[in-house]
Amino acid sequence: MTDDLLTTKIARGFDHLDADGDGRLTEQDHILMGRRAARALGHEEGSAAESVIVDAYVGIWRDVHQPSVGGADAITRADFITAVRSLADDPDAAAATLGRLAETFFEIADTDGNGTLDPDEFHAFQSSHFPALDRARCEEAFAHLDRDGNGTISREEFTAANLEYWTSSDPEAPGNWWTGAHPLPGR
Repeated sequence: MTDDLLTTKIARGFDHLDADGDGRLTEQDHILMGRRAARALGHEEGSAAESVIVDAYVGIWRDVHQPSVGGADAITRADFITAVRSLADDPDAAAATLGRLAETFFEIADTDGNGTLDPDEFHAFQSSHFPALDRARCEEAFAHLDRDGNGTISREEFTAANLEYWTSSDPEAPGNWWTGAHPLPGR
């Protein structure tokens, strides 16, 4: 069951990252996600702020995703699952890889630059990755990810959630709520 949980989470994550829905993860998907994130965070199309965000997403493609499959121009769902599952068996690599990814995402999401995410920042950012995520589900996820209950998500909480989502088989891990809903039915 726990291995199935991790595979389910990774597959769900891939489905959201495949922004154009062609069954492959590519640089173009990262451009589309960057544009979507910029829009969700209130940046104008063609603006310098949009360009910075798109560049950050392309950097994630080139520095994190593409190297995980030997530099291929596209990653299939099966290859993505295999590559990400391997991080669960290598905590140091997971912390380095997913930490870098989380840091980039956190910098994008923290629009006021205060070092924490409030519910509005979290919703704007997460809804750009998970377009079907409504406000109520996002608030429920936020409550699980705000581990200290102080009404904000710190950089450390954000990173922990990202790491748990992609590597933990624990059905009780708060990071399971990363996509806005727990991956197990009835949660």
